[in-house]
Amino acid sequence: MDRPTLLRFGEGTELDLRSYELRRAGQAVRLERIPMEILIFLVERRPGLVTREEIAEKVWGRGVFGEIDNSINGAIRKIRLALEDDADQPRYILTVTARGYRFIATVTGEEVEVPTPEDPATSEAPAAAERTVDPPRFRAARRWTVIAGAVAVALGVGLYVRAAFPTPPPSTDERVMLAVLPFDNLTGDAGQDYFAEGFTEEMITRLGGFAPQKLGVIARTSVDFYKNEHVPLDRLGRELGVRYVLEGSIRRDGDRIRITAQLIQIKDQTHLWAREYDRGPGDLLRVQDEIARAIADQIVLSLGRTAPPATTAALSPLDYAAHDDYLKGRFFWNQRTEKGERQAVESFLASIAKNPNDARVYAGLADAYALMGSYNLAPREEVSAKAREAALKALEIDPNLAEAHTSLALVNEQYDWDWKTAGERFRKAIELNPNYATAHHWYAEYLSFMGRHDEALAEVALARRLDPRSLIIQTDEGVFLYYARDFDRSIDTLRAVLAVDPAFPRANMIIAAYAQEGRFEEALADIREWRRRDENIWAPAWAAYVHGRQGDVEKARQDLAEVERQVQPAGSNPGLRIVAYLGLGLKEEAFAALQQACEGRWNAVTALKVDPIFDPLRDDPRYQDLLRCAGLGP
Repeated sequence: MDRPTLLRFGEGTELDLRSYELRRAGQAVRLERIPMEILIFLVERRPGLVTREEIAEKVWGRGVFGEIDNSINGAIRKIRLALEDDADQPRYILTVTARGYRFIATVTGEEVEVPTPEDPATSEAPAAAERTVDPPRFRAARRWTVIAGAVAVALGVGLYVRAAFPTPPPSTDERVMLAVLPFDNLTGDAGQDYFAEGFTEEMITRLGGFAPQKLGVIARTSVDFYKNEHVPLDRLGRELGVRYVLEGSIRRDGDRIRITAQLIQIKDQTHLWAREYDRGPGDLLRVQDEIARAIADQIVLSLGRTAPPATTAALSPLDYAAHDDYLKGRFFWNQRTEKGERQAVESFLASIAKNPNDARVYAGLADAYALMGSYNLAPREEVSAKAREAALKALEIDPNLAEAHTSLALVNEQYDWDWKTAGERFRKAIELNPNYATAHHWYAEYLSFMGRHDEALAEVALARRLDPRSLIIQTDEGVFLYYARDFDRSIDTLRAVLAVDPAFPRANMIIAAYAQEGRFEEALADIREWRRRDENIWAPAWAAYVHGRQGDVEKARQDLAEVERQVQPAGSNPGLRIVAYLGLGLKEEAFAALQQACEGRWNAVTALKVDPIFDPLRDDPRYQDLLRCAGLGP
């Protein structure tokens, strides 16, 4: 054995190179792929200086795409958080200003035999009728993926994920479920990640359009959990509730693209279909459609059916440059950050400038603007108008695009308060594409706001079936349970989300559920943890609510004073005051703030009909006036 595989340092901290897992006091510590790679690199080079240039080349390679300095800074912060290290008084990682980092802790090592990972591709399987790629070639590619995944992923994350996201229940319909695993970027250039991820998303979209009543396709956010991770297929099948998986890789050399793909049946790991494509960039859209058709045909045949699946609409005649911008836009949009949304808008607009006739690009632009409004990154009226315009343009080009109907329905609901139209559009989107998890998710929210709780929970269950690893969908399920006054289940659901990501913002609705149950100390403990992590403006508002409900008026008024300081600027969200006022029992002030929210069309009143915090106001005639103002009353 050339080097130790189990490294110990500090007080009970272990870095296990067998599983690429960080543990503290015997418990797995969550650490993402890039921070894990950097930590291993620093430990291996101890006590020498590791420059930032060396880290960039080691992790991202030469000619990287993006702002690597910020990525390194963020990764080092996450490592320090995982190790409970202090940058000012470091025990593990010392910053050498303007140079790099040193790992300064004493490390002891132990050699442990590393088992050879089992390779599902080597299992015996009948020859596929349509195989055009030599099996050993795929076995080699799969072994590469195994190695890359082992180096990249801390397995402790999987423990949290399995605890928080139980195996999806068996489907109640006849649809066969398929997962498209993230296509591997084998270019050696991290700057091409967007291309591989965009291709993955395209495959999910295209396969979801084939016979959607018979074939269900897992959403992108759930399959991303398995990026660069080698997961036994039987486990993957259980966790996602799927019968088939599609996996593959992409190489992009100059103006040539090489794509490999294979379809695997979970139950016996049979390779039903495999193919390799070597094409020019102008063939990309045709290749995507060709793969989707071949897979759909194979699944239909495997089920003993002879009728071909429904086909997608003819491909839009995008030129390659416009399509490249579209893929970049979706890549940035999926990051769900302020910078990502702004870059997404830029990329979608660049695509539209090259080809103004692709409905999908306008739908993507509508999604980006809609999220900018939700995240308060731009004036609400401005971004809602832009989201509406983009969604309408998408529908003008393709009236049957489910994503466009969904985006426009969200504008109708959140900004227009046109509930009737929003409901019709959500249902139309689901009819057009039953595989679109976001349509089920947002329709469930609509039903919840309407007080149709059983229907909302059934609809969000469908969304989770299609996107079982989505934190936002599970979080909103917890919120819908709260609105339905099932507080115990709401707390359990939201606590499971926080076990995976303690900083997930909307999951802090658990504080409201605790308060309704009279579990004030637990609510305050969560608020303290919330404030320790960040300076979220909602923390003092909920502190005022909980302290007020608890009867600690002095502390509640101190919290309210902090809220008032935050909302001094004109146009500030009145929802902060509303929560604080209701905790203190200040009804007149609460009604005034609610009236301001109604007149400004703030989303603080969209849950007016169902949120338990409004119970003290329901007997007042002014409450009915507010419901009518929000379009929720008779």
